[in-house]
Amino acid sequence: MWYITTPFTNQLSRRLTESCSAIGDIVLPFKKGQSGNLKGRPKGERNKTTLAVEALLDGEAEAITRKAIEKAKDGDMTAIRLCLDRLAPPVKDRPVSLHLPEIKMADDTSAASGAILQAVSNGEVTPGEAGDLMHLLDSFTNTLVATDLERRIAALESRGSGNSRN
Repeated sequence: MWYITTPFTNQLSRRLTESCSAIGDIVLPFKKGQSGNLKGRPKGERNKTTLAVEALLDGEAEAITRKAIEKAKDGDMTAIRLCLDRLAPPVKDRPVSLHLPEIKMADDTSAASGAILQAVSNGEVTPGEAGDLMHLLDSFTNTLVATDLERRIAALESRGSGNSRN
């Protein structure tokens, strides 16, 4: 491979060497903790478009809302949808009332899993809600297993310290 050396490439090479930090044989393009665009937008500064839209709407929000409500009352489906989305946003989560057997050991989770599946088949919970419940059940099972292992290790260590031959 051939490299052509020009005043521009020499200047570029010099700038890269000055601004780059070297770690061993690897040359990193930026110093640790330093942004690549030093003249970029400062943290917390808002987008110019957002500021312009807010300036245009300043003081007009109430009038726009009233107009949307009037159009909704006149039967404009887009306005109706807009108003309903604001009045009754889609429900993301709801409390789930479901009887599960008591879980004291990891073995008990199979009965709880069965109860969740039965609730789905009965239409008491949606499959998505059941997935969330199964995830909770899995996390709880992992906690039970970790607690049980910790208890067993502590018991083995306490037995082992009594039999030491020092």
